[in-house]
Amino acid sequence: ELIHCIGGCCQSFHPGCLEDKVSSVADFTCKHCKDDNHACFICKKNSSVETQLGEVKRCTVLKCGRSYHSECLIAQAMINSSKCTLHQCGTCTTKEKEDTNNVANPSRCIKCPTAFHIGDECIAAGSIMLPGLNIICPDHFEPLKTTPHHQPVHVSWCFVCSKGGELMCCETCPASFHPICVGLDKTPDDEWFCRDCRNKKRPLYGEIVWVKLGSYRWWPGEITHPNEIPDNIQRLQHGIGEFVVRFFGSNDYFWLNKRRVFAYQEGDTGATSSNCSRGISSVFNKALQEAQESFEELVSRQQKIQDVKQQKKRPVYKHIKVNRPIGSVQIYTAELSEIPRCICKKTDPNPCGPESECLNRMLMYECHADLCPAGDKCQNQHFQKRDYPQSEVFKTTWGGWALKTKTLIKKVTLPGHAPIFMIINSNPQGEFVSEYVGELVDGEECMRRIEHAHKNNVTNFYMLTIDKDRIIDAGPKGNYSRFMNHCCDPNCETQKWTVNGDTRVGLFALGEIAAGEELTFNYNLDCLGNDKTPCMCGSSNCSGFIGVRPKNGNGNNKSVKRKRRRNESKNLPKHDDFCFRCRQVGTLVCCDVRACQRAFCLACLRLTKPPFGECLLFVLSGACKWQCPWHHCDFCGRRAQHFCHFCPNSFCASH
Repeated sequence: ELIHCIGGCCQSFHPGCLEDKVSSVADFTCKHCKDDNHACFICKKNSSVETQLGEVKRCTVLKCGRSYHSECLIAQAMINSSKCTLHQCGTCTTKEKEDTNNVANPSRCIKCPTAFHIGDECIAAGSIMLPGLNIICPDHFEPLKTTPHHQPVHVSWCFVCSKGGELMCCETCPASFHPICVGLDKTPDDEWFCRDCRNKKRPLYGEIVWVKLGSYRWWPGEITHPNEIPDNIQRLQHGIGEFVVRFFGSNDYFWLNKRRVFAYQEGDTGATSSNCSRGISSVFNKALQEAQESFEELVSRQQKIQDVKQQKKRPVYKHIKVNRPIGSVQIYTAELSEIPRCICKKTDPNPCGPESECLNRMLMYECHADLCPAGDKCQNQHFQKRDYPQSEVFKTTWGGWALKTKTLIKKVTLPGHAPIFMIINSNPQGEFVSEYVGELVDGEECMRRIEHAHKNNVTNFYMLTIDKDRIIDAGPKGNYSRFMNHCCDPNCETQKWTVNGDTRVGLFALGEIAAGEELTFNYNLDCLGNDKTPCMCGSSNCSGFIGVRPKNGNGNNKSVKRKRRRNESKNLPKHDDFCFRCRQVGTLVCCDVRACQRAFCLACLRLTKPPFGECLLFVLSGACKWQCPWHHCDFCGRRAQHFCHFCPNSFCASH
């Protein structure tokens, strides 16, 4: 019969174990909760004791109730976590897996805040299994002075440089290091622990290890699971933290502990010994061969398990359809009077389409549904209508995720126009593929997220720059475009369009894309957070790393781009060789807007030098273009919608 405390400790007590008599069982509160003086679950000391550990802090997980000193948490490798290790798998933490937190129904140690996922993959070797989901972890191993194999033994070479000399040894494993190899000036005077032991890395069942026993050399072996231990070996005396090792070559078994083993690595051959007989040497060579085969089999089995998990588990993110501003970042919305209006008509063939002469499309502006003369027939509203071709996320052969189109994107050449690309389905959409959607963050928040990702060993970034103040982060939230991979010879490109006064990023086809083909684009330097990430595109001009210029080659992307620029330049009107205002010849400033051939002299512009950056149109490269006065209202300077074709006068809708 137990009495449960309704305070924050979540503990239960026998009535006879309590000092004070319980008056009411329903609203019982223990003495520690009444005094708000809880003991640390690790060191068993509270804040009232004269220690240098400071006050205790309670775990943030609901119904946990355990409290800890900050220094004790650091000792348990919990520096960057507000949750105690009873809610984190101790094995997955050292392996830097993503499923470390929020472990459901773990196996927990009853003596310390240590927990593991249920199963042989994570349970530390040497753990004592108790009824239910309780264990005693191998950290509570107590060596006996009278037992020789309980005493620590260390290697005679440095684990970093593999050389001998003056070494410092770890207190709980055979590892040895030169002080300079681990960033120390001299050998510490007190106890020292290697990085693996500080991070609580423990041997696991099935691992291949090197073992030191008696006067024999370091010998390869395998940590045997308790279910596979012979009965006569199982009956031998052993304690907490001890596990059985099967020696390769001889198939002998022995109870050992963490102080006598270290992990086998690919390519290990063992040290030569001149004191061994010929028979021992032949057995050792056989053991090396068996160890290599077992290690390769173990790695292959672990990789298959990981592949199955990855196939079932898609990266965690929230699917959204439009950009979501974070913090002080804003989404700009222009007034109707500020939005440019094209002169297309409903009666035009494919109004505002890729083959039309829509001024908005030429300027990379989307038409507004309430302003476009073409009405519902307008074909320049892909961002607003989210007219995406059908696509799906799939698993690549190299282990990552990617996006492929389920619809054919076919190249169409129209008379008198450059090649364009159309989606072949019931609703033609031009060359638009998808909008890049995510959270809008500023530069400070972007760097904070990148720093946080580096601390947590996250190597996947989904950040794309809009301008100097806004960055799209499709990591936590985004659409399917976040799965598009980098390629040095891509079939899509990014373009910046203005939609209702706000700049948005779209992905557009560069050439014909067959149904089932992967959609890719070149990250270039627009994406943040890629620091020498290997490129897996496999194209002929692949640079080898993301963010590095592709090699010079005959890639399809290069030929397509050149062809488009050459064809488009033939159809663009030439600039006038006289000033549009005074009709005089001389030094002229040409308008950078496509389809505008007007030029002006400096005197008519009232300038002393050619303008640069007076009016900015953001493009992917970050460059700017100059717009002549004909594109702005003579009264207010806003974007003009009514133009005189005989003089530079132009007006907005209000004037």
